[in-house]
Amino acid sequence: MEKTPTKLELITKYFSEFTSGQMTQLAALDELYSTWNTKINVISRKDIDSLYEKHILHSLSIAAVFNFPAGTEIIDIGTGGGFPGIPLAIFFPDVQFHLVDSIAKKLKVVDDIAATIGLTNVSTEHTRAESIRNRKFDFAVSRAVAPLKDLWQWSKPLLRGTKSAGEEDRPSNGLICLKGGDLSLEIQESRTRPRIMEISEIFPEPYFTEKFMLYVPV
Repeated sequence: MEKTPTKLELITKYFSEFTSGQMTQLAALDELYSTWNTKINVISRKDIDSLYEKHILHSLSIAAVFNFPAGTEIIDIGTGGGFPGIPLAIFFPDVQFHLVDSIAKKLKVVDDIAATIGLTNVSTEHTRAESIRNRKFDFAVSRAVAPLKDLWQWSKPLLRGTKSAGEEDRPSNGLICLKGGDLSLEIQESRTRPRIMEISEIFPEPYFTEKFMLYVPV
């Protein structure tokens, strides 16, 4: 059996359920993001060589905790170059992801990458989350975009209410965001009571020290 490419070993170390098609999609991200990054700075140039750890695996920490059933609709607020939305869309092919950002050129990258690797469950919108009207989602996800207070203010009007009958096995709708550092003041100012998960306990890698996942149910 052919050895898994080195950069993907970090992913397969923690996830064994990817199909060969999903692995092909994940492997393609390396060259696609590297090429685009020479044209548009969607990823910090010092981080591009750590794409699979600092961006893809980090995004997939959400998949390690939450199991979204088919048909779930998720908005990625301030997706930038497509994180966490693109890796999550690969992981959950039957879940619909709507990636929004206020910077159009970054969404051009997202659209191209999604099309190139054959993601049919991704849509994009050039807008700010607070400007979206007449749309509802089951979850909002975000990665280091804004303080929790703002994220909750933007996402709450976009989230559907509590689970329907027969959906007891899935998590309650809400906001899931990836953050780092000391969050005590930020959480206090948000007036929310999020569930706080240390990503280093999910992925025991040095990079994830003091990185957290916050979950605020509706």
